[in-house]
Amino acid sequence: MRLIPRLMTGLRARLVIGFLIVVAIALALMFATLPRLLDGYFAQQAREDLGRRTGEIRLLITGRLLQYQSAGVEAPRPILQPTEPLSVASGLRESLGTAEGGYVFELARDIAQANVTVTIAPDSEHADQIAYQLDVPLSDAYARPGQQREPIVGDAYTFDFPDRFWTQGGAAAPQRLVSVRLSDPFTYRAQTIETIVGVMGVAAVLALVAAVITSLLIADRLANPIRRLTGAARELSEGHLDTRVEPPGNSVEMGELTAAFNAMAERVQDSIEFIRRDRDRSRDFLADVSHELRTPIAALRTFNELLTEGQVPEAATRQEFLEQSRLQIERLDWLASNLLELSKLDSGLVLLDLRPDDLRAVVENAIAQAQPNADRKGVELVVKVPDEPLRQRHDPQRMGQVLGNLIGNAIKFTPSGGRVEVSLAPTDGGAEFRVADTGVGIDARELPFVFDRFYRGAQASEPRATGSGLGLSIVRSIVEMHNGRVAISSTAGAGTQVSVVLPADVSVSSPAAVRA
Repeated sequence: MRLIPRLMTGLRARLVIGFLIVVAIALALMFATLPRLLDGYFAQQAREDLGRRTGEIRLLITGRLLQYQSAGVEAPRPILQPTEPLSVASGLRESLGTAEGGYVFELARDIAQANVTVTIAPDSEHADQIAYQLDVPLSDAYARPGQQREPIVGDAYTFDFPDRFWTQGGAAAPQRLVSVRLSDPFTYRAQTIETIVGVMGVAAVLALVAAVITSLLIADRLANPIRRLTGAARELSEGHLDTRVEPPGNSVEMGELTAAFNAMAERVQDSIEFIRRDRDRSRDFLADVSHELRTPIAALRTFNELLTEGQVPEAATRQEFLEQSRLQIERLDWLASNLLELSKLDSGLVLLDLRPDDLRAVVENAIAQAQPNADRKGVELVVKVPDEPLRQRHDPQRMGQVLGNLIGNAIKFTPSGGRVEVSLAPTDGGAEFRVADTGVGIDARELPFVFDRFYRGAQASEPRATGSGLGLSIVRSIVEMHNGRVAISSTAGAGTQVSVVLPADVSVSSPAAVRA
């Protein structure tokens, strides 16, 4: 019993009910108006048919009167006797006949199918003086199957008839005024209307049945896409982010709705996947930070305990422990600064100060800062920049940070006597920085991971192992904020090349784009 209310509240049930209500209203209006229209139409047809039969009866009665007149032996017989007042000839009564079997009675029964009234007046000027009136009522017993009497009185068919009889003065025969009227005819109007209404009733039942079937098909066709969308939304809410709905081909609106749903599902999936990746990166980031901080903290704790407990009596050893503690503190400070910098870049808290300056100044400043370190290590720094200024929108401080990290890494991984080349060149629609060294290189298996945070390589050499693993991550974040791209290529034992390409039209990227 609970299923019926649920079905009645469903979209398909409401569509079916609404469709049936519309069909029922249309049928009700048809039954309310059509019988009246048919009744008026058939009544008008009955009046016209009665007028036609009146004309036929008039012709037959005229012929009968002529036959009566011409039956005289010596002279035409008059239809009215020249008496005072005028009276009908006795023979005319018998010739017309009113009783069953008489001439007018047969006309009324076989042709008129109605009551017949014939009147004869002296002339048109004395139409109200009726010299003779013949009434032939037709009883209901003579109605044919399906006929019913209609209370209709037809128009009188009046005509002048010459009453030819002999006169001593040789005067012209007078014109008698003869009228024929039919009334209360038998018609098939009621039976016809009843038959039509019956057929309409059968047609209405068939129409309702067809409406039910058609509405079910239409409702199912309309409701199926909505049910599929509902099911897809339910699956999407349960975590099936790859759920999509096939657009229906029978409805433009449902196709647009399905396309909008699929686009929404696509964006939801991308957002969830981004959140998951970001969560995983955050988890890995915390794990890496914890690992990176554990080593210097453990060393500081050990040095502090040894010095506090007085287990290092030699002054030189204590001085060495203090120096190592200072180095670990500097490492912690440097690590914290890099972590803070990377966090600001990832969160979008850093805004670029874009200026249309000469990119050569960035290279020159970075070389100037790295030259002392290169001299101490015995690494040759080579600079190649255009002779003409290369002006392009960029953040000089941040791009200087990028080149500083790249040049610093190149010097650190290049042995004494090696060479680091820094170049700047224009490209189609932008500019390219390139830093190439002749250092230890990177294994091909490690290249896809060098921009990841804290990554120093599974086969890291000693110089690489001493770094924080954040420098290249910071480089990538800053370059992507400039809508640029960074690429690296390397061969183990043969050196590394890093290129940074900046577009000419630099606009600040969104934080989400930087983090992605």
